[in-house]
Amino acid sequence: MVTPGNPSSLPLRHRLPRRLTQLAVGLIGYGVSMALMIEANLGLDPWDVFHQGLSKRTGLSIGTITIIVGALVLLLWIPLRQRPGIGTVSNVVVIGLAVDAGLALLPTPHPMAARIGFLVAGIVLNGVATGLYIGAALGPGPRDGLMTGYVALRPGRSIRVVRTVIELAVLATGFLLGGKVGVGTVAYALAIGPLAHYLIPLFTPASLSGPGARPRAETA
Repeated sequence: MVTPGNPSSLPLRHRLPRRLTQLAVGLIGYGVSMALMIEANLGLDPWDVFHQGLSKRTGLSIGTITIIVGALVLLLWIPLRQRPGIGTVSNVVVIGLAVDAGLALLPTPHPMAARIGFLVAGIVLNGVATGLYIGAALGPGPRDGLMTGYVALRPGRSIRVVRTVIELAVLATGFLLGGKVGVGTVAYALAIGPLAHYLIPLFTPASLSGPGARPRAETA
């Protein structure tokens, strides 16, 4: 039953414009959060260590690399029989464009206090952005779809174990390519789980918040 004056009680299709706006804000915020952590130069999350390493090796911008890697990962969904949503496809393009725009506009901090401030702001914004775009319920990020799709084809496999193995492999490869690993990498690993746990339900439509309906804590 729809309660008059309560937007959260409207059917999801009636709230599509709001969800699309939430998705766009979340994806742009995610890209800006990446730029903040890159400018802090104190270490990145595993996938961004990989993106940065490839960027250094190829000379392409980290945003362009993010788009290319996202598109290649999305191709791996085909044998896993995963179906992307509009949020998945948008994730591939928007985050890459947003991180390059953020790097072009943000200053590079030099005092350690400013760098730490950028790092903290980047991690917090990343958590908020994750909650926004996943809470819009329009499709997971390509990297998380890869993990969930693999687990779906291999029943009994833990998504936590699969995710850990993939991200450790990505982190190690990125480090060897020249990506930045540091205290920011550890800080991100410790903070993003609790942030996502709190913020994803906060930004998820009420009609998706019932048992078994809430989106998982997935990231880009």
